[in-house]
Amino acid sequence: MIDFLRHRPLQIALFITMSAAVVLLAMGRVPICTCGSIKLWHGVVDSSENSQHLMDWYTLSHVLHGFIFYAVLWWWKPDWSMHQRLAAAVFLEAAWEVIENTPMVIERYRAATISLDYYGDSVLNSVADIGAMAVGFWLASRLPVAVIVSLALLSEIIMAVAIRDNLILNIIMLIYPIDAIKVWQSGGG
Repeated sequence: MIDFLRHRPLQIALFITMSAAVVLLAMGRVPICTCGSIKLWHGVVDSSENSQHLMDWYTLSHVLHGFIFYAVLWWWKPDWSMHQRLAAAVFLEAAWEVIENTPMVIERYRAATISLDYYGDSVLNSVADIGAMAVGFWLASRLPVAVIVSLALLSEIIMAVAIRDNLILNIIMLIYPIDAIKVWQSGGG
């Protein structure tokens, strides 16, 4: 499919990440939180600083993206090296970060989910999300499948309990919003 991935896949992954950052800046995304600080962790979902710092609750979802991309690319492209698959996974994650920060998707999040105050990610957060996916990809390449599945389930449960959201709920609410889920996520029911 992509023959250029055979040459220098790690450099290509870095180039893709930097290209995504440049595109996000060109789209008008803020480089860092407008609060003026950079935090390692910001755990308050209902705040203007969510998705603005290095890590937040949704970082766990990006680690899960890495698990998923590893499995899909291992199955789809068994002849590729792990580094080639990682470069492809970085491309997919970077593409999602750009798409996720378009006005159309931001507005969809605000209309269909509990993220009423979501205005998109900072570039720093998007680059960190790509890095979180790469960590998930690396873990999936090293740990037994049972451990990865257990970590994924644990992550989804922890997020559901802690913030009433997770990767599965996020996908459902973006594609086919369900009022009962939205009510539960907002603290009702």
